Amino acid sequence: MVILFAVFLLTLLVFTTVAIVRARNLFVAVMLTGIFSLLMAANFFVLDAADVALTEAAVGAGISTVLFLGALALTAENERPVAAGRWLPIGVVALTTLVLIYATFDKPRLGDPQAPVHQHVAPWYLEKTPELVGIPNVVTAILGSFRGYDTMGEVFVVLTACVGVLFILSTGQRKRLPDESSVALSIGQGLRHHLIPKVVGRLLIPFIVLFGLYVQFHGEYGPGGGFQAGAIVAAGIILYALLEGETQALQALPHRLLMGMVAGGAISYGSVGLLGIVMGGNYLDYSVLAADPVVGQQIGILAIELGVGVTVCGALLSIFHAFAARERE
Repeated sequence: MVILFAVFLLTLLVFTTVAIVRARNLFVAVMLTGIFSLLMAANFFVLDAADVALTEAAVGAGISTVLFLGALALTAENERPVAAGRWLPIGVVALTTLVLIYATFDKPRLGDPQAPVHQHVAPWYLEKTPELVGIPNVVTAILGSFRGYDTMGEVFVVLTACVGVLFILSTGQRKRLPDESSVALSIGQGLRHHLIPKVVGRLLIPFIVLFGLYVQFHGEYGPGGGFQAGAIVAAGIILYALLEGETQALQALPHRLLMGMVAGGAISYGSVGLLGIVMGGNYLDYSVLAADPVVGQQIGILAIELGVGVTVCGALLSIFHAFAARERE
């Protein structure tokens, strides 16, 4: 039954993809892209990848859709016709599709416990996590402790990407022409004068932020963690900015505070590693943070996950405000 539902979702993904490619109205294409992300999130849930599903729903269907709308405010409503031929792109897509289908013939059966990926280090992680880390969520233990260096690198990648995007959006700004067509929301003024979005949004925002905090501090026991929590909280604050206006959102979280969040989260992650060295252990060795090594691991994971969440939330909000600022130029 689960397989049939997964096939149904994949079929919807194909139809949605074709609709996105054929859409000439860019607003329609953006909305279809959000639907595509929701379908992908549902697929991840079916495959028991709840952590990835939460990220896809918050970033792909939520924040990315808003950023696409912000970008749409800087361009025309409809796609311009392209004079170049389409046979070459169609040929490339068809060839890539055939190669991917051929590659699937060598893949193990879905859920096969004898698959190579389950015979390498996965059994060791499953066996040693309760003993060395003492938390039920093995994924959090792997990302936060066993592969702490990788996760720290990802945090600094988010920091670097945020800085790069802000540099790009702060240059080459142009004024919108009076007759230029646009379907973007007025981010500066918000939707406070629209009754239905205002009522529904005000009802949802506290629950979105609360769920983000739950995902942040419950990541040891269930799906979630800093990346997912940061994206969810950012989505709630962006919804607040859309409803009440960007000015109100910046009064709650000003630019200076957001920049502090982006850099401070990454710095706090690295500081946890340095604290391990000061207390006589190795870099990112959390077991020395408490008398009981298992308790030390749990304290370290909570600390670095909080840094991840702060950085991700600050980066997404900074990029959103950068898009909104371009609309007002």
